[in-house]
Amino acid sequence: MNINWKQKLTSRKFWAAVVGFVTAILVAFNIPDMEIEQVVGIIGATSTLIAYILAEGFVDAKRIETENKEESSDE
Repeated sequence: MNINWKQKLTSRKFWAAVVGFVTAILVAFNIPDMEIEQVVGIIGATSTLIAYILAEGFVDAKRIETENKEESSDE
């Protein structure tokens, strides 16, 4: 079974699950609320950045693929 990491890392459901899991663990270990909020904020910012980078990479790859197809059909 292969995991499509690009799809997982851009999934809002995946990041919501990560935040929920980490929050529950931090609460279980009696971590102060302010620190939990900071960790959740960091996870949210990181997930946004990862999703943006992967999405832009996908768009760029498709653009290059389209340009290459157009060039080869012109010849």
